[in-house]
Parts: sequence; C-alpha cells; structure tokens
Amino acid sequence: MAKKTVASLQKGEGRTYSKVIKMEKSPKTGAYCFKEEMVPNDAVQAALK
Repeated sequence: MAKKTVASLQKGEGRTYSKVIKMEKSPKTGAYCFKEEMVPNDAVQAALK
C-alpha cells in the first residue's frame, strides 16, 4: 500500500508537498508520539518550528 502512496506523490501536484514527521513528548504521560502531516515545500521550515 505504501508503494501506491509514494507512486501517486511522484506525479503532478504531489511533488510540491513533503511529509513532515515530528516527535513530540506528551505532557500527560511523558511518552513520545509522532505527528505526521503533508505540507507544501515552501512551508516545511515553518511546520518544523
């Protein structure tokens, strides 16, 4: 299934987006979790802040 997702992002408008994965610590439990989001290439630095 991942191949289909990657293949669809290689065509057309998909090249203008990047997948950003951030690791955040939960204030409640102290466990780490990962937040994933698709952002335009221009907004990658802003999404990581």
